[in-house]
Amino acid sequence: MIFDLSYLDKEFYLQPCLTVARELIGKVLVRKKGRQVYSGIIVETEAYLGSADAASHSYRGKTSRNEQMFGEGGVIYVYFTYGAHFCMNVVTATAGTAHAVLIRAVEPVEGISRMMKNRGTEDIYNLCSGPGKLCSAMEIDLKQNGAVIGGGVINIIEPENIVKRKVIRTKRIGITKNADKLYRFIDSGSPFVSRISRRAILQKTKE
Repeated sequence: MIFDLSYLDKEFYLQPCLTVARELIGKVLVRKKGRQVYSGIIVETEAYLGSADAASHSYRGKTSRNEQMFGEGGVIYVYFTYGAHFCMNVVTATAGTAHAVLIRAVEPVEGISRMMKNRGTEDIYNLCSGPGKLCSAMEIDLKQNGAVIGGGVINIIEPENIVKRKVIRTKRIGITKNADKLYRFIDSGSPFVSRISRRAILQKTKE
């Protein structure tokens, strides 16, 4: 493994959702399944702000589906969508806040050959460039819903060698409610983000 095991402490996840969404860029997502280890550098996230955000699963209150969002920050919330894809979120803030950060894309690092088998593609740029893609690649599903981050199954760590990244905010994608909110964070220099638009990135960088 090319990364050390500098786990993020509990306080990191108790910060405001938008802060966590931004600071997760450049961190390393590690998924362990038996002897298999998958890892990738987080390059894209999207924040969802509970009852203040009509696009959030927790907007209308607690249900059996979203109950993990209402716990204290530092756990994983996984949901199934469109009858085909799993998506993984990091729950943030204090219990009852119901804020979460969707991990939208990672730059694959470890377990790449296995990820390619799982996804049925050899295109590394298409491997984890979307929330459903990365869950498929890393074998993340509802069994990990509610997992404590750092508990061994799902970990998020500091990279051994910290690289300075140009993080920009954009509108969220793939939604219709509150779609104008700048709640999506990307590493603007990464070719691994989803639905990449170099023109949009260059324009945003100039603003």
